Amino acid sequence: MAKAFLTWPAGILAPCLFASTALAQDFESAYTSLDLGQCHQQPLDPDDPLGGGVWWCQGYDGIPVRVAEGDLRFLVSFGPNAATEPAASQTLAQFNRIHATLEWRVAIDPASGNRTPIATILRYFLQNDAGPEGQVLVVTKLGGPGQVCHVGYVDALLNTDANVLGRRVAEAGAAQFDCSQHQPAYYGVAPQ
Repeated sequence: MAKAFLTWPAGILAPCLFASTALAQDFESAYTSLDLGQCHQQPLDPDDPLGGGVWWCQGYDGIPVRVAEGDLRFLVSFGPNAATEPAASQTLAQFNRIHATLEWRVAIDPASGNRTPIATILRYFLQNDAGPEGQVLVVTKLGGPGQVCHVGYVDALLNTDANVLGRRVAEAGAAQFDCSQHQPAYYGVAPQ
């Protein structure tokens, strides 16, 4: 059974999640491929007991995307310091795999027209021994050093407007979420 709720880490996202008209920026989405066969794979570590791998892909505007897999779970991080960002050690508890398309939320400055990527949204597929595969949108904040991390999660099967909700979390989270102080949470209808 699912539970309907919106949870706001320390009240950070609640005031601005649905007040997008009050924001001084416009947003758009851009999409890049996460086809690991087209990315550069680091040599495998013979001492890794989990037999995982690391791939480097090129994202929006040339931003490096680091994809790591270990213990049947994927970890995705971004930027020149992707390997040391908080996102490099964040994944979902269930065994999972990732979608081959990555959505970038891009802020557009109304005065200059400059475009700045502020967050990503990536669909994870979750293994479920008791039923069909689950799907969760993982929203990751893009920021300076130490500020690339998971902001929130949206269950893509329980929420009919999952993509819209994920974009709202991305827009609010990029400005309000502090990776060193806040924990990511589920938004919308969440699994029990």
